[in-house]
Amino acid sequence: MHRKATPFTTTMDKHKHPRILFRFYSDMLEQEIVEKLEAEPVDEERGFYRVIAIPLYTPFVATGDVVYAQWSDEEGALTYGEKVQPSGNSTIWVVRTADHTELVDIRGIFEELHCLTRGASDRFFSMEVKEHINYLKIRDKLNELKGEGLIDYAEPYLSEQHQY
Repeated sequence: MHRKATPFTTTMDKHKHPRILFRFYSDMLEQEIVEKLEAEPVDEERGFYRVIAIPLYTPFVATGDVVYAQWSDEEGALTYGEKVQPSGNSTIWVVRTADHTELVDIRGIFEELHCLTRGASDRFFSMEVKEHINYLKIRDKLNELKGEGLIDYAEPYLSEQHQY
């Protein structure tokens, strides 16, 4: 059975934005990690791109950050070099610890607080906290849900605006 391609499922749309490869060693997972994140060109001649995907595993960037990336023949991909300009956004990782609670419900709580989320599994999601959002309110909710035994969380990348 073939599905008709819609404007949202065409091959061109699927590859509308370049993907930047991030390769690093994770102390938490004790292994090398490779993650590709969608980005939009800022200045392709200089190799500057703005990250537009919420990182699931990369702990040193957030959405909106401008990074330098160049093509690597060895990797066969556009490859991260360094952060050029931070966005002010933060990335939080949340894991569901209670089987009786649906992850979609937990994600909904934070989306109501104006945080975008990106799911990685039925137990884990990554969350974007925009620079203008009061992170202390988000942190209070994270701590409340953690105290209830529903989640655990990590703050892999807190921008200067969200430091406490």
